Amino acid sequence: MLKIYNSLSREKQEFVPIEPGRVRMYVCGMTVYDYCHLGHARVLVVFDVVQRWLRASGFEVTYVRNITDIDDKIIRRAVENGETIGALTERFIRLMDEDAAALGVQKPDHEPRATQYVPQMLELIGQLERNGLAYQAADGDVNFSVRKFPGYGRLSGKSLDDLRAGERVEVDSAKQDPLDFVLWKHAKEGEPFWTSPWGNGRPGWHIECSAMSSDLLGPHFDIHGGGQDLQFPHHENEIAQSEGAHRCAFVNYWMHNGFVRVDDEKMSKSLGNFFTIREVLKRYDAEVLRFFILRAHYRSPLNYSDAHLDDARHALTRLYTALRGVAAGAAAVRWDEAHAQRFRAALDDDFNTPEAIAVLFDLAGEVNRSHDPALAAQLRALGGVLGLLGRDPLAFLQAAPVEAGTAGAAAAALTPAAVEEKIAARAAAKKARDFAAADRIRAELAEAGIALEDTPQGTLWRRA
Repeated sequence: MLKIYNSLSREKQEFVPIEPGRVRMYVCGMTVYDYCHLGHARVLVVFDVVQRWLRASGFEVTYVRNITDIDDKIIRRAVENGETIGALTERFIRLMDEDAAALGVQKPDHEPRATQYVPQMLELIGQLERNGLAYQAADGDVNFSVRKFPGYGRLSGKSLDDLRAGERVEVDSAKQDPLDFVLWKHAKEGEPFWTSPWGNGRPGWHIECSAMSSDLLGPHFDIHGGGQDLQFPHHENEIAQSEGAHRCAFVNYWMHNGFVRVDDEKMSKSLGNFFTIREVLKRYDAEVLRFFILRAHYRSPLNYSDAHLDDARHALTRLYTALRGVAAGAAAVRWDEAHAQRFRAALDDDFNTPEAIAVLFDLAGEVNRSHDPALAAQLRALGGVLGLLGRDPLAFLQAAPVEAGTAGAAAAALTPAAVEEKIAARAAAKKARDFAAADRIRAELAEAGIALEDTPQGTLWRRA
C-alpha cells in the first residue's frame, strides 16, 4: 500500500484515490521569464518520479503541470528586454522544455498556460463574489476576504493572528484587511489586460492554479504538489479560493519537496550561489544531475556542491559498469523477484528514492558477482522506473567529459578510436613481452582519464 506524507495532515497516510484505479495530480510549474534553476530541476524530477511510480503501480494518471505566462516579473522583464510578452514567454517555455527533456522528465498530460484560462478565472472570481468571499476595493482590485474563510491557515499551520503580526503581510489601505489577497488586478498604464465585470485588468497569481486545476481535474482531486516555498501563501490561498468557490474539499494529499541548498547555504541570487540547469549541464551529464536529485529524499533539503555531483557521477558509473553487455532499451520488471520487492516497498513508503537506489546498488553487486544476464536486465528495468540507466552502458562509460577547460578538452580529444588504437598497441606490446611499453601505454591512458580493465573477453575501457 502506497503511503504519502500529506503536508495538510503532517503525517504519512495510506493513499486512497477518489476514484478507484485513477489518480488526478496537479503540480505548480514554472513562471517563464528566465532560465530554469536547480530548484526547478528538483520539482521537475521529483514529480516526474511520482507520476512514473503511480503509473508503474497500475494507476491511470492524469498529470497536470501549469505554466505561468503572465505576472509582474514577466511584464517587467519584457519591458527591460524591449520585446513582447509573448516572445519572452515562448522563448523560455522552449528552453524549459529542453532542460526537462535533458533531465529525462516526461511531458505531463496537460500543460495549461495561465493566459489560456482567463475566462475560467473570471468565473471562479464571480462565484467567490456571489459566495460573499470576494469584494472589489476602491482601487479597482478584486480581493479575497481571508477572515471570511474559516479554514485559512490549516495547510501552513499559521493562525490569522500570527499572520497579522508577520512581516510578510502587505500593507494596502484599499484592502478591507491587510491579510486579504488579490484575485483580479486593475489595469495599469501600458500593461496587458483582459476585460472583466470589474473592469480591465489581469488575474492575480494564486487564482490561476485554482482555475486550471478545477477545469482539468475537477473541483476535488487527489494530489497537489510543488516546492516547499509555495506552501504559504500560494497553496494556502489556492485552498481558500477553491473551497470557497466550490463548497467542497479541494485536494486530498498535498506534497512539497524540500529546498535546494548550495554548500549548505540556501540558493539565492543575492548570495551569488544561484545556478541554472544549463550552467550545471555544462559541467555534468544530465543523467548524473537527475541521479543526484533522486539520491536525496524529496522532502529533505538537497545540498548541491561539486563534490556531491562528482560522487553522484562515480556512483552512477558503478551502476553502468554492472550493465556492460546488456542491450539498451526498455525491459520489463520482474516484480516477484526479491530486489524488486524491496524496491517497491521503498517507493511505496512516500517515494523513498534513496532506499530504492540502495536496492539498485545491491543488485549491481549481485550482477558483478554472478554475471547473471537476468539480474542485469532486472537492474536496468528497475533503474528505468526512476528514469535512470536507459542508455547503452559503453556509450555512458566512454562518453567524452562534459567539463570545459584544458583538462576536459584534452580528454575529449582522445576519441574512442584513438583509445582502441592504444589498447591494441598495448596488447601487441604484452604479446611481445615488452611489459614496460605496455605499462607505459596504460599510464598514458590513465593520465588522459581512461581506465582499463582486463577481462576474459578482452580489455574494456571507460572514462575515469
